[in-house]
Amino acid sequence: MNTLPQLTDALLSLEERVAVLTLNRHDVRNALTGTRLVDDIVTTAEWVNRCPDVSVLVITGAGSAFSAGGNIRDMAERGGDFAGTPAECAERYRRGIQRMPLAMETVDVPVIAAVNGPAIGAGFDLANMADIRLAAESARFGETFLNLGIIPGDGGAWFMQRLIGYQQAFELTLTGRLVEAEEAKALGLVLDVVPDDDLMTSTLTLARRMAAQPPKATRLTKRLMKMAQRMALKDFLELCACFQGMSHNEPEHLEAVQNMLASMGKG
Repeated sequence: MNTLPQLTDALLSLEERVAVLTLNRHDVRNALTGTRLVDDIVTTAEWVNRCPDVSVLVITGAGSAFSAGGNIRDMAERGGDFAGTPAECAERYRRGIQRMPLAMETVDVPVIAAVNGPAIGAGFDLANMADIRLAAESARFGETFLNLGIIPGDGGAWFMQRLIGYQQAFELTLTGRLVEAEEAKALGLVLDVVPDDDLMTSTLTLARRMAAQPPKATRLTKRLMKMAQRMALKDFLELCACFQGMSHNEPEHLEAVQNMLASMGKG
């Protein structure tokens, strides 16, 4: 099950239960349109959900940018994903970049975005689709769609306000201004800011800490965290009871309990 899928514009590795997806179109600053990166992200998300050897997914960018979002040259020429009539363009969004948020929202394991540089437009939104974001000092963030006379067509308006609240998300979206890494941390967009050279070390340290947890319970907990956002408490507690019944009957639970008892005995 741990055979890596074939990707076109991204690199994928798996070590110590941590999968690292690196957007590898630094020639276009990892733009998500005009490349195969969306296909690669969707393929990776589907593979992670099928592969029991993965407990954490890290997403980062090669080169100086995390992702520049949409290809502005294609926009200027009304080409690529942005060509055609309103109906044709809408259908390209449905069959193109909108597959990314749908896939990211269903990833069963924790997702960490290691934001190594500018995350702009759809690139910013991709980072916001992760569960946790760590930013390099050189990272910048911008919900810049209105600057180009378009709307966040990939679901960015849905994700960001769930992270930082409606008012802050509204201001960033309606002004289209760029946010430096430290302000992003103050706003709650990122968990922490680290020196550029330390980004992957810090990210992998966190990822391995999570990956060391019992894998089946980790996936169930991720599902609970997501479902808690849209369920009434009574219904949610019923789901917790079912998931807990499953967890208590897993071998990994007994192994974890024995390890805990052993560590207490040593103390």
